[in-house]
Amino acid sequence: AFGNMCRGGRMFAPTKTWRRWHRKVNINQKRYAVASALAASALPSLVLARGHRIEGVTEVPLVVDDSAGTLLKTSAAVALLKKVGAYADVEKAKASRNIRRGKGKMRNRRYVGRKGPLVVFGDESGIAKAFRNLPGVETASVDSLNLLQLAPGGHLGRFIVWTKSAFEKLDAVFGTCSEVSAQKKGYKLPRPLMTNSDLTRLVNSDEIQSIVKEPKTRTVQHLPLKKNPLKNLGALLKLNPYAKTARRNELLAEDKRRQARAEKLDKIRKGEKGSTATHRSKELKEVGKEFYKQMTTDSHYVGEDYDVFGAWLGADKETED
Repeated sequence: AFGNMCRGGRMFAPTKTWRRWHRKVNINQKRYAVASALAASALPSLVLARGHRIEGVTEVPLVVDDSAGTLLKTSAAVALLKKVGAYADVEKAKASRNIRRGKGKMRNRRYVGRKGPLVVFGDESGIAKAFRNLPGVETASVDSLNLLQLAPGGHLGRFIVWTKSAFEKLDAVFGTCSEVSAQKKGYKLPRPLMTNSDLTRLVNSDEIQSIVKEPKTRTVQHLPLKKNPLKNLGALLKLNPYAKTARRNELLAEDKRRQARAEKLDKIRKGEKGSTATHRSKELKEVGKEFYKQMTTDSHYVGEDYDVFGAWLGADKETED
């Protein structure tokens, strides 16, 4: 079977190997993203907003002694995390393990779970083996930080546990705003545009408020709305003062016509003499009778073809009478 509708057949429009799988991103943009993710991991508000359980952690960023880098057993790693108050985040990741929805469960990605802490070390002395069996916990070297680990799903604020040597090595890896990096040729950290990011405090400071102009209290004057003279009587009278008199005369004339019509109808209903409608109707009846009589007298058609027509006119009946 080969058709896409057949069992065992190929898929429709199979994926081509020459698809453009990757996209080129500038090195400076990659470094900027990694530096921003590292800066966001130092803000407790962003770390909490991402869903990490850091209520029991004493400070963020969390830095532990270099002796943690020599751990070899998972039990020792669990004891370390419990001691610093970071194990609650591991339990959260462990409890979130569920079966994936859809076809992915058949394609070697059966389970999904939340991310736990990220352990960053300076020198790998077995620490990766100690933490690798904990659900949601990942390890990374400070020399090769991965943006997908620092900001999973594009969300900043990953909870990071640093070793002392790794934290001290950050300046050598990324440099500072004034010193060039020792590993990345000619690279400096992006200069912050604001030395104090608390914008509300800056705006409300005495130095700025003393030179700010007082708020304007006058109300905004809007243009008056145009009114339709055909619908608004006041606007019509401004354009044509006589319109009021003309309207009054029109109403009075209409009232007179209504009264005259009512009186005329009363006379007709009562059958009083002088009512033109009754007299006229009698005259019309007489004229109608004379016309019908004359028509039947002048229209005596003879023959088979005119029998039905003569019956319809009533000529036979008139003749018999």
